[in-house]
Amino acid sequence: MTSREIKYLFEPRGIAIVGASDKPGKIGGMILNNIRHSGYQGRIYPVNPAGGEIGGLPAYCDLVDIDGIIDVVIIAIPAKFVYQAVRQCAKKTVKFLSIISSGFSEIGNLAEEQKITGFAREHGMRVLGPNIFGHYSSAVSLNATFGPGDIKPGNVAIITQSGALGVAMIGKTAIQNIGLSAIISVGNKSDIDEADLLEYLIEHRDTRSILMYIEGVQHGERLVEMLKRATRIKPVVVIKSGRSKRGAIAAASHTGSLAGSDQIFDAIMQQCGVLRSESIQEALDWCKFLSTTPLPAGRNTVIITNGGGVGVLATDACEKYQVKLYEDKTHLKTVFGEVTHGFGSTKNPVDLTGEATTQEYITALTSALKDEHIHAVISLYCETARMTSDELTSMIRQVYSAYRQSGKPVIFSLFGGELAESAISRLSRENIPIFRDVYESVSPLGALFRHYTAVMTDSPPVKNAAIHYAEITRLIRTARAEQRSFLLAHEGQALLEAVGLPGPRSAVTKCIDEAVARAEEIGYPVVMKVVSRDILHKSDVGGVLLNLENGHEVADAYQAIIHNCKAHKRNAVIEGIEVVEQVKSGTEIIVGAKRDGSFGPVIMFGLGGIYVEVMQDVSFRALPLREIDVSLMVKEIRSYPLLLGVRGERRKDIEGIKDCINKVGSILLNCRDISDIEINPMIVYERDQGVKAVDVRVLLSEPERKKA
Repeated sequence: MTSREIKYLFEPRGIAIVGASDKPGKIGGMILNNIRHSGYQGRIYPVNPAGGEIGGLPAYCDLVDIDGIIDVVIIAIPAKFVYQAVRQCAKKTVKFLSIISSGFSEIGNLAEEQKITGFAREHGMRVLGPNIFGHYSSAVSLNATFGPGDIKPGNVAIITQSGALGVAMIGKTAIQNIGLSAIISVGNKSDIDEADLLEYLIEHRDTRSILMYIEGVQHGERLVEMLKRATRIKPVVVIKSGRSKRGAIAAASHTGSLAGSDQIFDAIMQQCGVLRSESIQEALDWCKFLSTTPLPAGRNTVIITNGGGVGVLATDACEKYQVKLYEDKTHLKTVFGEVTHGFGSTKNPVDLTGEATTQEYITALTSALKDEHIHAVISLYCETARMTSDELTSMIRQVYSAYRQSGKPVIFSLFGGELAESAISRLSRENIPIFRDVYESVSPLGALFRHYTAVMTDSPPVKNAAIHYAEITRLIRTARAEQRSFLLAHEGQALLEAVGLPGPRSAVTKCIDEAVARAEEIGYPVVMKVVSRDILHKSDVGGVLLNLENGHEVADAYQAIIHNCKAHKRNAVIEGIEVVEQVKSGTEIIVGAKRDGSFGPVIMFGLGGIYVEVMQDVSFRALPLREIDVSLMVKEIRSYPLLLGVRGERRKDIEGIKDCINKVGSILLNCRDISDIEINPMIVYERDQGVKAVDVRVLLSEPERKKA
């Protein structure tokens, strides 16, 4: 669906309400009333079997009786009647169905929901919902919701999966003077989802920031694609419920969707340049600020305050929210030297002291505004007897106006009693970014700078690794023929060789004498591993023995491995025992890739070895990757300093790690028969010494069934 097509959802020429009613409390009646009083100029068609007149408009007994274009039909009737109504819509070539009705997949009634969606798609109609509160669009003054009727038009668009939360946000935005360009409920997402709606909102000129509340992701690959496009143009803020295990369970039961791994979600949002908020209030603060504030010319920020303590708190907040403080002390003294008192400071934070007057604040803030080295300002005020409420309010209003005209971001925080509270109340109503707490004030600025980074960062995609497809195809065919859903260890090593990833020398042997002979050829010490389709976790059952130094130890190990594996599973089929070069020690990492249920192909990197599940020091990204994605996922693990070298150690082969990540990602992207790859451990040596894949696990996808 293109933005041209979905435009008719937000800007319909005609709209019908199935279930319209004059009876108090009826959802269809509430929606009709909101549409009539919102200023919508298109045709409105109430539909009710009783006919007559509803809300001063002629009511139609049936959709087919309507003579006119209907782009959107709102369905607000009991679930058991919805399918029949959808069938009627097909006769009128309707473009969009907004199904308000609940009683579908959110309560386990998935079959009926799929039946409705399937029929709609077959007849060229798209479904919004079911289980939604409707949608609002400022483009045509359309309030097609059963929420509050007084939605303030503006520049923030909201997409929400929760209907009740969406209705509450309408009220919340009105109180906080946040104007909306659109608010739309997706509910069960049987058809239309966030990616479809972003298609329109990206190009919508009145939308300057986008807020999404998400409980679960269904078509993550397309969502990632759309988010990457969107964040290059305008800021996108996401609230994702289901961070905790209990929260994820609650989200799934509420919407009938799976929340997925929060760690993966978080990493991919970062990759897309999305700003993830932890609370609704924080998200609204960000969106309001971002919708009225242009991108800065750079990252240098100055704090101007009349109190040292609050300045230190703001400094801490800047570190938390990744706001870069300008540190050129010589230049700061030149800019602010004349306005700071003897006990003040020109260091950043610039401290005007408690003696600062209105004019001294204006002078300092004007100096920062005019200086090209300063790109943003945080203005703090602790209540003193030096200003009246009117003076403080007038000063902030004057300064903010000058900053708005210049396009330089500024944000204010006032701390005090009645004077401060009075100023905050008055100025907030004028949409001046002013807060009671320094952390609340710095947080939106941090969001602005993270969006700035997303816009300014331009990185090419990584080049696809050269892959020996014929060899990989042969390995997969062999496994399929033997009805295996995974590759054996030596097959996994062969797969890595097909993409140019080095592994230890190895050979699969069928008897003790052959094992000893191969060990002599490889060179001691060696490792021995069982090769069996019935044993995936070899080390857990004694199927792996290390540090074998001679032929006697190899012979004993061969027998011990057979004994251990048979004791674990008597009927296990053992294809042989693999003799493997024991690689020299180094730093152990893990590189893995999988087809995630929400986001499709994703890749993982982190600290490896036997403690990977305990430490969980890993990072994720969605495939395909850009060069910067690879660099960042290596740098963001907690153990990154180990790769740089500690206590006299040399830097590790980070370029070799990046090459491995690219190659593993290329395999998963280009070989759909593979669902999971995990190299653990991968040994990393010193710079220019390379990496070596010690153990690899490869799982195959379910074979695609041919359509009858």
